[in-house]
Amino acid sequence: MSGEHHSEESSHGGCDGCHGDSRLPQGLLVTVSGVLTGLGLAFEWFVPSQTWLATGCFLLATISGGLLVFPAAWKALRARRLDMNVLMAVAVTGAWLIGQGEEAASVVFLFALSELLESWSAGRARRAIASLLKLSPETALVTDSSGKQVERPVGELEVGTEVLVKSGSRVPVDGVIVTGNSAINQAPITGESVPVEKQPGDQVFAGTINGESSLTVKVTKLAGDSTLARIVRLVEEAEGQKAPTQRFVDRFASYYTPAVFVAALLVATIPPLLFQQSWTDWLYRSLVLLVIACPCALVIATPVSIVSGLTALARRGVLVKGGAYLEAIGKLRALAVDKTGTITQGRPQVVRIVSLQGVSEYEILAKAAAIDTHSEHPLAKAVVDEAEKRDVIFTPALDYTSRTGRGAEGRIGGHPFFVGNHRMTHELGACTEEVKARLAEVESAGLSLAVVGHMPHDGCSAQALGIIAIGDALRPETREALRLLHDAGLEKVVMLSGDNQRTASAIAQKAGIDEAIGDLLPDQKVEHVKALVIKHRYVGMIGDGVNDAPALAVASVGIAMGAIGSDTAIETADMTLMKDDLTKVAEAIVLGRRTVRIIQFNVAFALAIKAIFLVLALMGHASLWMAIVADTGATLLVILNALRLLRN
Repeated sequence: MSGEHHSEESSHGGCDGCHGDSRLPQGLLVTVSGVLTGLGLAFEWFVPSQTWLATGCFLLATISGGLLVFPAAWKALRARRLDMNVLMAVAVTGAWLIGQGEEAASVVFLFALSELLESWSAGRARRAIASLLKLSPETALVTDSSGKQVERPVGELEVGTEVLVKSGSRVPVDGVIVTGNSAINQAPITGESVPVEKQPGDQVFAGTINGESSLTVKVTKLAGDSTLARIVRLVEEAEGQKAPTQRFVDRFASYYTPAVFVAALLVATIPPLLFQQSWTDWLYRSLVLLVIACPCALVIATPVSIVSGLTALARRGVLVKGGAYLEAIGKLRALAVDKTGTITQGRPQVVRIVSLQGVSEYEILAKAAAIDTHSEHPLAKAVVDEAEKRDVIFTPALDYTSRTGRGAEGRIGGHPFFVGNHRMTHELGACTEEVKARLAEVESAGLSLAVVGHMPHDGCSAQALGIIAIGDALRPETREALRLLHDAGLEKVVMLSGDNQRTASAIAQKAGIDEAIGDLLPDQKVEHVKALVIKHRYVGMIGDGVNDAPALAVASVGIAMGAIGSDTAIETADMTLMKDDLTKVAEAIVLGRRTVRIIQFNVAFALAIKAIFLVLALMGHASLWMAIVADTGATLLVILNALRLLRN
């Protein structure tokens, strides 16, 4: 089972029957089939004298579940193709011919249930793409020849057109800033955890969010060629490349089914015609052969194992969209992970405070919070949150002034103070050699910083009082999760991030990740995932943002962080962590591998039983009742083996 997922068909080849012929909802048919099967068994056990009640329930259950199988089997036969549906039809018909209505009803119900579980993922890609498109505004503000600002559809904008992007609104196009300075939240596109300061000449992307002030942006790409539009196309292409996963049993059926019919015909006719043997004797052997060949155990070997595995994972807070993906999870050899919101918590936090003039951390934080309480910038919010967490008492600064691309200043206790970046500190003349050394230390760790200092005034020179280091902290379970992933047999874990390489490397080193690659746009993430697939074949990708959606679709298994993940990432992914607990990925891999082993054993066991009794039937040593016992016994053992997956 390769990375070929997101198929519109189910892996059993039953799509036509499930979606084309049945006019009733698939879930309703499966439910009716299951309820009637249960009622039939209850009547058989508790009211054995009224056999017609049980038989009626089994017949209706078979018809209900069969509406999802028999029409597809008929289509396959008309197309001269023998698939899993034909195999199922043979199994169910054979069971009824020998009077095993309960077995026919049970098998068709289990098979229909498996189809239902795997069909839920159909159509998800379209909804994912629709949610992507909503990120970009449909119109943009442009200045007409008379100098008035008018709205124009984004699709009509030409390269070179200048558009106005107001504070707090989304950027409608890919372009270059002509005038204005602002912090742009690029998380929807690049996944960066902190807004990026932009100035004239810098590039901006459609769908990103403008922060502090208005910008004039010159269009550099048509709407259909924007980075966001490319993400949409990448998802579409990845979805379109996925073909239905053909299970071994389905492929085997194309040879097994005709071979059984030919063998039964030859057994019934050749001995009487060529060797004057008894027609009755050899017709009986032919019937035994057909009964033995009814592939009940073989048919449900995979579905029951898959249902058990999916249920066991759901209990652990892991939602997997279908059996094909569960099998692929069990075969993973490498894992690509996003940084922001996946390895880290996805929000800036104060990591440490560095005192420069013997000033206490309390006082540094109080002065910074007094100024930053006026700002909505994520770094400013992190400072204020830290002050409140430490019960620091502060009064909002007076005369607050924001310095775009630098920081802010305000008056505290009658004196002017500032909170700013390295650039502002240097421009104010407060960047001494000691300050430079401390700033370099913080920056080398991949952390953002806020320098707190005294503004120059009344003959007093500027002075830096302290440095607040701000970063996106690791999730509490990250290190343990990485250890468990390696213990589960993964050969390599690679972090793919939109953040700069220095920050990505620092985070990877702390987390214990094998390799970190930063400064990536969505299409570059896709290329790295493709390279991993070529090298390791089975590769998983964990992400939470829109920018991760194409990479999630390209991977063998796309894994989304459920609680914080964007709708697009969740819709595109094959597995969702409902509790955002990375340790669950290792659990899923271990359980997926158990599932694969049980499926392989069940299929091999079912085939071995068939082979043994087929030989006995041809030799005349197997009776009809032995065939029934062998088939029912093998089916029961396969089910019990698969149900072991439900144990905690």
